[in-house]
Amino acid sequence: MRDSIYILDRLVKRYGHREACNIAHMEIIRGEILGIIGPSGSGKSTLLRLLNLLEPPTSGSVTFDGTVFDGHTSVDIAVRRRMTMVFQNPLLFNTSVLSNVAYGLKVRGEKDNREKAYQFLDRLGMGDLAREHAATLSYGEAQRVALARALVLGPDVLLLDEPTANLDPFNVGVIEKLILQANREMGTTIVLVTHNVFQARRLAGRVALLLDGREVEVGPTEELFSQARDPRTRAFINGEMVY
Repeated sequence: MRDSIYILDRLVKRYGHREACNIAHMEIIRGEILGIIGPSGSGKSTLLRLLNLLEPPTSGSVTFDGTVFDGHTSVDIAVRRRMTMVFQNPLLFNTSVLSNVAYGLKVRGEKDNREKAYQFLDRLGMGDLAREHAATLSYGEAQRVALARALVLGPDVLLLDEPTANLDPFNVGVIEKLILQANREMGTTIVLVTHNVFQARRLAGRVALLLDGREVEVGPTEELFSQARDPRTRAFINGEMVY
């Protein structure tokens, strides 16, 4: 029996009359990297927000580590602290790199938060950026700092929304290495939304395809890429437009 940290059951999210997400059933296994692929507008980012408990479902539920959350359930701060999200466009504060990375630790009241942040930056080979102002960073550097700020908190779950979109190959490689390290060394459960099927294949242990907010197919990565059951999955993987 697998250990699922998330169980989604008849999960629906609507904005007005538009249905953005409709997942009959999905489980996310503790400690895995799950890749979520699909075209723009397929509900990937909406699904991440539901997993992060940022928005309540219209109907159905998200069960996180045994606790059921539906449209009427309040979310305890202790639960929120177990998960963190990194968006496609890095959102950094108007201060130094070190202060950005230390921010979450400071809010949580951790002593020596700046020292811990610096040690984390240094371990990731980013110590030379610590005193730089965040506004002076390149887009790729800013995304690396945003990821470091999330990982230094030691979350159980890391939710990534297109973390390498529009980045050069060097920064893509650095960020992918950080993702794999977080999973392998810290045991972090990672849900990675990406348009890049090659990235999903490199990083994820399982991959799910979403179309029109619905799960088309999910399975072990190599199995899905080589023996996809659904013709829409095969079409998307082969680079054909799918609607």
